[in-house]
Amino acid sequence: MRSIIESRASHLRDLARLFLKLGLVGFGGPAAHIAMMRDEVVRRRGWMSDAELMDAVGALNLLPGPNSTELALHIGRRQAGTQGLLVAGACFILPPMGLVLACAWAYVHYGQLPAVLGAWAGAQPVVVAVVATALAGFARTALRTTSALVVGLLALLLAALGVHELVVLLAAGFMVLAIRMPSWTRGAAAGATALVPCLPATAPAAAPAAAAVPGLGWLFLFFFKTGAVLYGSGYVLLSFLRGGLVERGGWLTEAQLLDAVAAGQITPGPVFTTATFIGYLLHGVPGGLVATAGIFFPAFLLVGVSGAIIPWLRRSPPARAFLDGVNAGSVALMAVVTWELGRHALTSPWLGALAAASVLLLRVGVNSSWLVAGGALAGALLR
Repeated sequence: MRSIIESRASHLRDLARLFLKLGLVGFGGPAAHIAMMRDEVVRRRGWMSDAELMDAVGALNLLPGPNSTELALHIGRRQAGTQGLLVAGACFILPPMGLVLACAWAYVHYGQLPAVLGAWAGAQPVVVAVVATALAGFARTALRTTSALVVGLLALLLAALGVHELVVLLAAGFMVLAIRMPSWTRGAAAGATALVPCLPATAPAAAPAAAAVPGLGWLFLFFFKTGAVLYGSGYVLLSFLRGGLVERGGWLTEAQLLDAVAAGQITPGPVFTTATFIGYLLHGVPGGLVATAGIFFPAFLLVGVSGAIIPWLRRSPPARAFLDGVNAGSVALMAVVTWELGRHALTSPWLGALAAASVLLLRVGVNSSWLVAGGALAGALLR
């Protein structure tokens, strides 16, 4: 019994150290976070195989909410049960939340964000290298069969054309299912795909417009509903927040909302810490804490109750085929993100050389987290 308790405590310490580090150096958004988790969890620690991690990524992409945070929660739950889920989530969220609160304080008192733009600029080429390296590993795992490769290319075309992420994933899953299960007619697969528009994809209802700033209870509920139904990127989050807080509520200006989104993107950790910034603008530190709790709470609930789904997906042949398609679609989405990151980050030969050098260093086993931290530090100093 004592050895079991000591083993659990050791797992919790390992999770805390890992996700505190990732929360502090995790620049670049969900694709970069997932890439760094792969480097730490698959390559360096051997907690999961590439296939197991890819299955988790594919399944979690079907859930609303912040996917990289949900992957952190899943890894924590897999290693140490519910305690591991809570430790991994808290350690991944709290450091960036603190940084965003500091940004919000400086913004309110001095009218601008702190000089973190330089850190982000320095980290960008390294992030591109980390994401591209992970993409290559995921592609080798997810596109091993002809059907997955063909569906992955079709999903890449859909993603490049701007089709919604959830539609791409579901379409890819049903295509592989139709290819591998002749007894399931293509009409049935198409009929299932037609359910996509019925999924929640609209902004949560906001409270009626009022002159007074809403209270903490309303703030928690607003961000809870947002976290519970939001699919897609930070730009989708921007649409939700704009509708509820700017257009209908009138509690934020357009400029304040864009600055809040910028704070979530240029600081490390989950982009959903945008909620922290907004909460601070409305209610100071209590508002920042309440908004953060509201937007991340659904992820803890969803991952907590869906822990048994991923093993079932691996055992069921139809579910396995569907998940293989979702994984192929995930690779396609990640490829589009990698292209966009590279297009915006590698704007000079020197930045391209930095990204190429980072790829080489990753291949010889250098820790991705420290590479990103080094790039961010160099960018901040040069700024």
